[in-house]
Amino acid sequence: MSNLVEGILGQLGAGGVAQIAGALGSDNGTTNSALAAAIPAILAGMAKNSSDEAGAESLTSALDDHDDSVFGQLGDLLGGGGDGAKILGHVLGAKQPQVAQNLAGSSGLDINTIMKLLPVVAPLIMGYLSKQKQTQGLDARGVGSMLNQERQTTEKSSPGLGGLAAILDADGDGSIVDDIMGKLSGN
Repeated sequence: MSNLVEGILGQLGAGGVAQIAGALGSDNGTTNSALAAAIPAILAGMAKNSSDEAGAESLTSALDDHDDSVFGQLGDLLGGGGDGAKILGHVLGAKQPQVAQNLAGSSGLDINTIMKLLPVVAPLIMGYLSKQKQTQGLDARGVGSMLNQERQTTEKSSPGLGGLAAILDADGDGSIVDDIMGKLSGN
């Protein structure tokens, strides 16, 4: 497991996992596994989006609107509060249903439960990344680099990001690099 995933799960703690599991009607182990899959999926989307300067600047600016106090607001997030859906719209866009289906296939949770989990996880990730940005003094390039390193670590431990790379690969050629380069050139 990567540093960011471990950090987010660590800050969430067993009590937070249990609270999410209870709200989803799942057991703690399955919920923890789903979180351990959902976090890298969202981080991979963030890494892809921050691979160009404009995307990195946009994400870094958005991090200024978040902080790690969100970990103490799980009840609000589980009740549908927060901006999780908006974050997912920016990060995953139209690929969100495909990502959810992939996570459902690998996590033990059904797709409807995954669709409830993702908007809870997204603000937690933003809060944690905001803390990292502040404590490490990261600018947009530093945030982008941190996310790219995270993506590389995840790909080494889970080749193809457990199928997520294929979902993020817009043209289906097996590489997300050309899709990123196309985005940079405006194609």
